[in-house]
Amino acid sequence: MKMRIPAVLAALALALAACGGGEAATTTAAPAAPVTTEAMTETTEAMTETTEAMTDSTEAMDDMLMAENVGPACSAVPADGEGSFAGMADDPAATAASNNPVLSTLVTAVMAADLVDTLNSEGPFTIFAPYNDAFAAIPEDQLNAILADTEQLTSILTFHVVAGESSDLSALVEAGEVTTVQGGSLEIEAAGDLATVNGANVICGNVQTGNATVHIIDEVLLPAA
Repeated sequence: MKMRIPAVLAALALALAACGGGEAATTTAAPAAPVTTEAMTETTEAMTETTEAMTDSTEAMDDMLMAENVGPACSAVPADGEGSFAGMADDPAATAASNNPVLSTLVTAVMAADLVDTLNSEGPFTIFAPYNDAFAAIPEDQLNAILADTEQLTSILTFHVVAGESSDLSALVEAGEVTTVQGGSLEIEAAGDLATVNGANVICGNVQTGNATVHIIDEVLLPAA
C-alpha cells in the first residue's frame, strides 16, 4: 500500500522536532585551557635561571679581562685585610694606599700636598706609586725639603698620575707614552712581563683600586725643571 505524501511530511516533521526541537545546530569551539599558577611559576623560574646564567657569564668575562698582579714586590703586599689586593680594590686610591704598609711614605707625601680628596675622586686614574724604599733613596734633607715645599711636592706627585684612564701594563706598553696630570709625559717600555716608566722599574703592576689602576715603582719620578 502506498503512503500518502502528507503522511510522509508529517513523519519528517516529527523526526526533526525530536532531534533539534526545530532549531539550527551551532558549533562552539572548546575553551582554551587556563594558564595555571604552576605554569607561570615555571616560566618565571626559567627566566630567572637564564638571567643568572648571563650574569655569571659576564662576571667570568670580567675576571678574564682583569689583569693579574705581577712583579717581585707584590709578595710584600698583605695577603688579607684592607691593605691586600682585594681590600684595596674596594677603596679609592688614596684610601687604598693608606691601608698598604708598602706605600706609607707616599701617603705621607699625598697628605702633605693635600691631594687625598683629589686621588679619592671619581677618576679614573693610572697611578705610578713609589714604594717606601724609593723615597728612602732620597737624602733625608732633600726629602724633608720636598715635603715642606707644597708646590714642588704637588708637581712631583701629579707627575705620577694619569687622569681619565685606568690602564694595565699591557695597555701602557702599547701606548708607549702617557701624559700626566702635571703636564709632563712618561715613556713606557716593556721589561719582560713588567715595564719601565721613565727608566723606573714597575715592581708590582696592575694593582686595582676603586677608581684607579696602580703600578708600584722603585723610584720617585722627577719632572723636568
